[in-house]
Order: sequence, then C-alpha cells, then structure tokens
Amino acid sequence: MGQLWMRIPRIFVDIDLDSNVEVTLDGAQTHYLRTVLKLTHSDPIVVFNGKGGEYSGVLSSSSKTSVTVQLEKFDPEERESPLRTHLGIGVSRGERMSYAIQKATELGVSRITPLITARCEVKLSESRKIRKVDQWQRVVVNACQQSKRTRVPEVTPIIDLNKWCEKTRSSAKFILDTDGDEPFDSIADNPEDVAILVGPEGGFEEKELSVAVQFGFKRLRLGPRVLRAETAPLVALSILQSVYGDVP
Repeated sequence: MGQLWMRIPRIFVDIDLDSNVEVTLDGAQTHYLRTVLKLTHSDPIVVFNGKGGEYSGVLSSSSKTSVTVQLEKFDPEERESPLRTHLGIGVSRGERMSYAIQKATELGVSRITPLITARCEVKLSESRKIRKVDQWQRVVVNACQQSKRTRVPEVTPIIDLNKWCEKTRSSAKFILDTDGDEPFDSIADNPEDVAILVGPEGGFEEKELSVAVQFGFKRLRLGPRVLRAETAPLVALSILQSVYGDVP
C-alpha cells in the first residue's frame, strides 16, 4: 500500500529570511509540527514571512521545546489579488468576528479594521482592544498559512466607525445595507482598491448610514435576503474578487 499524501505544512515567521540559513521556530509552532503533524528529521516545510514569496525547507533538528528548519530554495510566486480590499467591520460577539476575519483572509482581503458602532454589543476596555487585535491577527496568520498566501493582511487597531469613514481613501467605497439601492456595476472600471463597510449583528443606525454616505460610501444591497454579519462581507468579497480580482 502506497504512502498517504500529506500537504507540506506552511509556517509564518516574523523575521528576515534567506536561502541556506537555519530558522528556529517557537514553542507553539514546535508543538504543531512535532505533536500534531508528527514531523521528523528531513520532512519538508515551507516558511514565509509575509513580505512576498516563500522558502522551501526541511526539518533539520527538533527537541521538545524547539524545531529548527533549514531553508533551501526561494519561490517568488505572488498569490495576491490585483484588487486591494479594505474591510471595515463592526465588532461582533464570540466566534463570529474570528470567522469573518478568517474567511475574508482566505478570500484575499488586503486589510481589516475592526470598528466600534452604535449597535456593537461588545464592550472593550483599551487593554482588551489590544488583546483582541492581537488575537485576530493570529487568526489572519493561520488563514494565510492554510490558504498559501505569502503576504499577511494587517488587522489595524479598533477605531470608531465615523473616524474610519473619514480617513478611508479607497477609489470605490460601499456600505452594506439591506435597504440600499446601489448595484455592484456602479463601481468604477477596474478599481485599484475597494472599501467595504459591514455592521455588527444589529446593523447600522440611520445616522451611521448618513455619515458613511457623506464620506462617499454607496449603500449596497447584496440581494433580497438578509445576511448575517459574518456572511455579508464574505459574499461581497467573493463577488468583487470574481469581477475585479483573481477568482474565476
């Protein structure tokens, strides 16, 4: 009976990389490779640092606390969409936010900004805001490892919706609204970047919609059905990547 095929694991490291050097991985990565995947000496690994491209390598040594990878050939292949997308999303409870961030990363989002809106049910102190952003950034890294992205989107600090609308400079801007009347074909031809604004579970208040429109956001209705807060941005990103990005 032949050996079962297993996809080569991809690991993100936040350091400079080069061919023919050794990289020592941290405790969590060591546990994942040794205990979960049960890798042994000379097993293949792919390593990337989010700056483009990736390195093939092999596990050169390991202990209970660390794994060392010998980097070999650099592969410069880019897998980023030609369309840059910036997702502003109202903070949701529990796993909904993490799910939306994970799937948005898989769909090629370029940047994610968590937003405080009037109907956010999550109350966060300043210290918890920092911890949440760190947690969501780890979700993004894990999604990049799985989806073979070589550049890691940034989860920016949590800010107020009004401030985000004011500072966003994308060439096309949409706020997802169940009562909106703007179709996707109203987007400018071949936009360089698109901003998508999505509310929390309770949606937006009318004054928030008015502020967004004031700063150039068009009220976009995705269809006749009301989508959940974690579903709506994924539908919007899928359509955008299909029409203007790299999804067939």
